[in-house]
Amino acid sequence: MARMPSSSPCPHSPRTNRRHRGVTLLELVVAMSVLAILTAVGIPSFRALQKRSQVDATLHLLTSHFASARITAITHNVPVVVCPSRGDGMCRQDSDWSEHWLTFRDPDGNRQPDDTFDVFRNEPAPHAPGLRLLSTAGRRQVRYLPTGYSSGNNLTVRLCIDGEVSGLVVINNAGRIRSARPSEPEPCVPPG
Repeated sequence: MARMPSSSPCPHSPRTNRRHRGVTLLELVVAMSVLAILTAVGIPSFRALQKRSQVDATLHLLTSHFASARITAITHNVPVVVCPSRGDGMCRQDSDWSEHWLTFRDPDGNRQPDDTFDVFRNEPAPHAPGLRLLSTAGRRQVRYLPTGYSSGNNLTVRLCIDGEVSGLVVINNAGRIRSARPSEPEPCVPPG
């Protein structure tokens, strides 16, 4: 059996003359500078994306809550109220929707649940730092009739983050629900 010659590199091969070297201090400083610049640019963009995602999720949750109440009123042929709550099963008397949302049947029109059987939903509102949900002055709750209409003036719930209006949920007299974003920055001032 013939023996194959070993494949050892030739002494004059470029592989043997190549030195193993590490990272120089200059290369390390340049790499760290590039990383710092990318981080400085990326973090504010990430925070803006996170804020927008929070606003979108809250707008969707609130509009689906109103839509569910409207469908319940039509399906059960009974007036249904959606109002802000503190989580105690009763409607708040102010315009702050930031804690809980209460949905209940209201056949007698007193705009408060008469029995625990009347309550369809009592859910906490989403919690995030700086998030507030405030309805505009005037109407503080929505009462859907069995026809799906919501008589009275429009209700607008403003979604505020860090003292600025970031989204709106509007319910008109016909009971139609829509969400929107303000075209220009607007301060979030509680109704007076």
